[in-house]
Amino acid sequence: MTVNVTRDAINVREKLAELDKPTGIAGEAMLRAETPQEQFNLIGAGRRNLIINGDMRIAQRGTSFSLTDDAYTLDRWQFAVFGSSGHGTYTISQDTSDYPVGYRRSMKIDCTTADTSIATDAAIVLRYRLEGQDLQHLGFATSEAKPLMLSFWIKSNLTGTGVVNLYNVNANKHIGATYTINSAGTWEYKTILIKGDTANTFSDDNENRLEVRYYFAAGSNFSSGTQVTTWSSRTTQNDASDLTLDIGSSTSNYVNIVGVQLEVGKVATPFEHRSYGEELALCQRYYYRIDGNSGNNTLLCLGQGTSTANVVGNISFPVTMRERPSALDQSGTASDYLMTNSSGTAQDCTSVPVFNVKTSEYIAAVLFASTGNSAQGEVRQLMLDNTTDSFLAWSAEL
Repeated sequence: MTVNVTRDAINVREKLAELDKPTGIAGEAMLRAETPQEQFNLIGAGRRNLIINGDMRIAQRGTSFSLTDDAYTLDRWQFAVFGSSGHGTYTISQDTSDYPVGYRRSMKIDCTTADTSIATDAAIVLRYRLEGQDLQHLGFATSEAKPLMLSFWIKSNLTGTGVVNLYNVNANKHIGATYTINSAGTWEYKTILIKGDTANTFSDDNENRLEVRYYFAAGSNFSSGTQVTTWSSRTTQNDASDLTLDIGSSTSNYVNIVGVQLEVGKVATPFEHRSYGEELALCQRYYYRIDGNSGNNTLLCLGQGTSTANVVGNISFPVTMRERPSALDQSGTASDYLMTNSSGTAQDCTSVPVFNVKTSEYIAAVLFASTGNSAQGEVRQLMLDNTTDSFLAWSAEL
């Protein structure tokens, strides 16, 4: 006699996920992966982190900044003050003594002048900007829009609710999420799942199209609304409605942050540590700086005399910058810049170098002037003096 037995169909993936045996973060991510491509990404094939300098190692501009207004600090990270009124004074620094295991630095935002009554139009924000052409694989504005996972380590003397916003600059849409700092003075790991947007996409270009915004203080203009958990038209009052942190209320307040990772998927994977050289090159797409050396003169390039006083030289960038740099940033006095004379002896310049209009995203033309030290058509060496006072820098930031 034959007996036929039928059973309901089962989902193998779901059953595996229910096993008592712990799988860890990586195992959980693999079990939740819905496509072979997602599994391929999780095993480390290809780059995962959309954030550059998430481990806060690169600091071309310096390692400490005293700020009351918008400015780039550690590479790719901008300290932003929204509104017409400030809310205290802050020191943003690369902290080399306080970080979680697996890192050697963090960013510290330290309140140095307090404002106990935040203005209604003020907000203190740590901001990161991404190019549109780096976001096309997210599939936004399609039915297959991919979710994003934001993860980071954070430490503060404050406890309470923090807010992160992702802002689509193209469409003026944003989505918000909260996290909780549970214990004062303790490194805590946070993960935030962000839904993909099936309605709005990003332009495929090299402009600022997506911003990650950490709110650490906010007046009522930014906090009196309702927290948005789906992609919605931006209303300023909804930016930080659930925020309870106020970093500007006391000079005892600080926030340290490191290990910031934004990746495709539903599960946070371990931070993607890239080599120092690779991370530096990624940063130099947006900002490139040459500093003077306290021990020796720093050779910049060879130049050719265009008159009896002026020499023009071309400085090649180590990587292609995002766009033609907007300006030449420099420090020091004329005597911190040198050119050789006809005898090969270094002579002080009579003015600081100027930015030449022929500069592109590949190369910078700079003009040095030193009366009587050059002859038209002759070749000269252009240098920075052997001090730490001088630097030349080019910015193509978003």
